[in-house]
Amino acid sequence: MAWDAIRGDLTINEISTKYGIHAAQINRWKQEALSSIKCSFTHKVQKMDIGDQKLIDDLYRQIGQLTCENEFLKKKSLGIRPQRDAL
Repeated sequence: MAWDAIRGDLTINEISTKYGIHAAQINRWKQEALSSIKCSFTHKVQKMDIGDQKLIDDLYRQIGQLTCENEFLKKKSLGIRPQRDAL
């Protein structure tokens, strides 16, 4: 019934007559359904934000690790070049 009211194919009075339920009750159920739908999407967005933040933190950690490794290897390669030239 709430779904019929949300879709809008029938008026509230037509739905009331079809199901034998007072129009005020149908309006109340419609509002509750719309509110629940909105909350479920908001909750999913909040979950994604938490998941996204964890992913961002992991990626920053990996960037930091790779930067350190890159700097270390650059310094090591500078020390190796003079030895190659001496051979």
